[in-house]
Amino acid sequence: MLRNLIFAAFFLGLTSSSKGETLSVAPATVTLTGRDAEQQIIVGSKKEGRDLDLTRDAKFTSMNPQIAAVNSAGIVTPVADGTASIRVEHGSLSADVSIEVKGSAQFVPVDFQNDVMPVLTAGSCNAGACHGKARGQNGFQLSLLGFDANFDFNALAKEGRGRRVFLPSPEQSLLLLKPIGAVPHGGGMRLEPGGAGYRILRRWIEAGLPRAVEGAPTLQKVEITPGERIIDLNSKQQLIVTASYSDGSTRDVTRMAGYQSNESAIAAVDKNGLVTTSTITGEAAIMTRYMDEIAVTTISVPLPGSVDPEFYKTLPQNNYIDGLVWKKLERLGLTPSEPAPEHKFLRRTFIDIIGRTPTGEESRSYLADTSDDRRAKLIDRLLDSPEFADHWANKWADLLRPNPYHAGIKAVLNYDNWIRTSFRQNKPYDQFVRELLTAKGGTFRNGAVTMFRDRRSPDELTMMVSQLFLGIRLECAKCHHHPNEVWGQDDFYGLAAYFSKVARKGTGISAPISGSEEFIYAGRHVAVTHPLTGEEVKPKPLFGEAAVAEDEKDPREVLATWITSDENPFFRQVIANRIWMDMMSRGLVEPVDDLRLSNPASNRELLETLALDLRDHKYDMKHLIRRIASSYVYGLSSMPSDRNVADTRNYSRYYRERLRAEVMLDSVSQITGVPENFAAMPPDSQARQLWSHRIDSLFLDAFGRPDPNQNPPCERTPDTTIVQALHLMNSQSLYTKVTSDAGLAAKLVADKKSPEEIVEELYLETYSRFPTEQEKSAAVSYLNKSPDKLRQASQDLLWAMLNTPEFIFKH
Repeated sequence: MLRNLIFAAFFLGLTSSSKGETLSVAPATVTLTGRDAEQQIIVGSKKEGRDLDLTRDAKFTSMNPQIAAVNSAGIVTPVADGTASIRVEHGSLSADVSIEVKGSAQFVPVDFQNDVMPVLTAGSCNAGACHGKARGQNGFQLSLLGFDANFDFNALAKEGRGRRVFLPSPEQSLLLLKPIGAVPHGGGMRLEPGGAGYRILRRWIEAGLPRAVEGAPTLQKVEITPGERIIDLNSKQQLIVTASYSDGSTRDVTRMAGYQSNESAIAAVDKNGLVTTSTITGEAAIMTRYMDEIAVTTISVPLPGSVDPEFYKTLPQNNYIDGLVWKKLERLGLTPSEPAPEHKFLRRTFIDIIGRTPTGEESRSYLADTSDDRRAKLIDRLLDSPEFADHWANKWADLLRPNPYHAGIKAVLNYDNWIRTSFRQNKPYDQFVRELLTAKGGTFRNGAVTMFRDRRSPDELTMMVSQLFLGIRLECAKCHHHPNEVWGQDDFYGLAAYFSKVARKGTGISAPISGSEEFIYAGRHVAVTHPLTGEEVKPKPLFGEAAVAEDEKDPREVLATWITSDENPFFRQVIANRIWMDMMSRGLVEPVDDLRLSNPASNRELLETLALDLRDHKYDMKHLIRRIASSYVYGLSSMPSDRNVADTRNYSRYYRERLRAEVMLDSVSQITGVPENFAAMPPDSQARQLWSHRIDSLFLDAFGRPDPNQNPPCERTPDTTIVQALHLMNSQSLYTKVTSDAGLAAKLVADKKSPEEIVEELYLETYSRFPTEQEKSAAVSYLNKSPDKLRQASQDLLWAMLNTPEFIFKH
C-alpha cells in the first residue's frame, strides 16, 4: 500500500482528453544541482487496465532552453540557473514538468565513494569475471562489486606507484585509456569517450585523487520507479532509479545502476533500465543495485484477452488461500483448472501428508464415501496417523542429518531419533528450533547436539542456521558484500559471534569412525574476528536488537530468542514457504530457502498470510498443513486449460511432481505386498524410516536421494532421468517383488479372483481408482488370452502399471 501511495505521488501533471485518457509523467518536478546533473523523465498512460510506457514515442520540448535542455529520450540536463518547464506531448495529450536548476556553472566535487565507485560498478570493472575476481585481472584487483572502498582507492591511487593514473595529464591515465579502448584492454570498451562515467573519472584525477570530499553525504537508499507495472506482451518500460542521501538530496542514477531480471524470458532489462517483455505470460522481478543498496520492481505480463471480473468473484473460497490465489490469477488474466477427481485428491493427500499411496482398501472406502466432509475427515485422519511423523522427519533429515562417517554412527542415530521424536510429539516449530540452537550435552544422550559436532566453527554454523531458519543465504557475505542483497561481512561475522562460546569436550572427529562421545557446552569466549580489520566482532543480529550481556553464559540463547521472535518475519516465512512447497510442489519462493528482495515470492501476500497463520497458531505445522490441504486451490486438477497452460508459479492448477524416492519405494513395497529389507534396520522397515543415506539402496539412489557425502542442508531435484526409467523396467529387485509368491498378483490368483476382480484390485492398489470400462475391457482381454498363465499375465500387468506416469507422478 505504501509503495502504491509513493508511486501515485510521483506521477503528477495529468492531462485528460475528451475521451478520458490520461498522460502521466514522472517525476512531476525536477531539481538539477551541478553542471553534470541529469534526470530521466518517463511518460505513461493506461489502456484497459494495462500500463503503457510512451517515453520513446512522446515528444519532449524545453519551454526554457536557456535554463534546461532535454533530448529525445527524455533526459533533462542543466544549462543555467533558474526555473523552467519541459512540455511532454503524445498525440492530443500533454503535460508539463517543472524544472529548477542550481549550481550549473560548477561541477559538484567528485567523492570517491559516491561517484567513482559507482562508475567502476556500472562498467562491470569490479565484476567477478574481471578485476573483481579473487586475484584480479592482469595484476589489477578491485573488491568484488565495490564492497571495500579503501581497498579500491589504494589499488587505483597508490598501487604500482600510481601507474594507473597520471596527474599531469589525466587523459593519459590508464584508468581512462583502457576502458574507452584507446589502448588494448582485455575487457573491451567499458566507458563511452566523453560520457558521464568518463567525465567523473577524469575530474577525480584532475582534483588530485581525493579519497573523500569533506561533508559529502552518505547514500541512504535507492528507489525504483515505477514500483510495479502491468504491461502487455512485447512491450517496453523505462525505469528511473533515484538515490537518496543523508543530507536530504536525491540523484538520478538510472545510467549508473546495475540491473538484473529474475525471469528474463518474461521481462529482460538492459544496462539503461529499459525493460522489454516477450511473448511469455508471467511476472518478473527487476532488481537494481547501486553501490550497496538494492531496490526491486515487479513487472506483470498478463495473458492476452480478457476475463470477466465477475468470474473471479464466483470462484469457491474454502479459506483465505483461495481468495489470495484468485486475486493473483485475476492480475495475470489466468483462470484455474477444474477440481481434481476424488481419486487424485485421495492419492495426492496420502502422498503429501504420510508419504505413501493409499492401499486398495483405503481407496475403495474413500471412493464409496459420499459425505460432504469426506475430504476434511481424510485430512484429519492422515494428520493423526503415526506415519505422518516418519514422512516429515525424513524431509528434515535431508536438512539436518550429517554423514555418520564424519560425525559418528551413534551420534547420527541419536540425532535422527531426536528429529523423529520431535515430529511424533508434534513439537511446535519454534520450540524445535530453539532446542536445536541451544542444545547442550553429550552426543550419546542428546541427539540435537550432533549439529554442533558436525559443524565445528562459527562460520559453518552461521551459513547453515541462516539458510535453514531465516531463509537467508549468507555464504557470499562471508567474503564480500552480497551481490544481490543488503548483507555484508559485518552482518555475517556479527551473526557468527553468537556461536563464540560453543565448546566441545571429547576426542572430537576421527573420521571415518568418530566413534566416541563428545560433549557440547557453553565454554569460555573465543573471539570471532573480522577478516579485513582483524578486530573482534561482537554478536549482532541481522536486524533489530539481540544484545548479549558481558556475563551471558551462552549467546546462543539470545540468538535463538531473536530468530524465533514475532518481530522476525524471515523465521516464519521460510518455514511457511517450505511447508507450502511440500504440499504444492512449488515454493512461493524458489529456491525454498532463499528469501531475498531480489528473489520475491510469486504471491507475497499469500506467503505473509501463511506465515502469520502459522505464528498465530503457535507454530503448529499440522495446522498449516491442514489449512493448505483444505483449500480449494490444493484440490485443483493438474490438467491445464487454455488460460493457464503457461503458468508455472501462480497455482492456477496443481503442478505434477515425480514421487520422492522414499515415497515411491514404500508405495511399490506396499502395492506388491513384498517389504524391502534394509541393512542396519529392523525387518519390514520402510524407506522413510532410514536413519542414514549410507544404507544401501539402488532404488533410492536412482530416484535422487542425497549423496551421503553431501553436507546438510541437502537439496533434491524432482527431475526424471533415463536411469530411473531403466531401473523401473529392469530392476532385479522390482522383478522379485512383482513375481514373488507372497506378492499381490500371486495372492489374487491364489484366492481364485476372476480377471475382472484382479484388474479392479490392481487399479485400486496402483492408481487409487477403478478402471474405466475401456481399460477394464483391454486388461481383462489380456488376462484371458492365457488362462493357464493368469499369474504371469497379472504380474506383467502390474509391472506395466508401475512404469506408467500415473503411478510415478503425483498428479
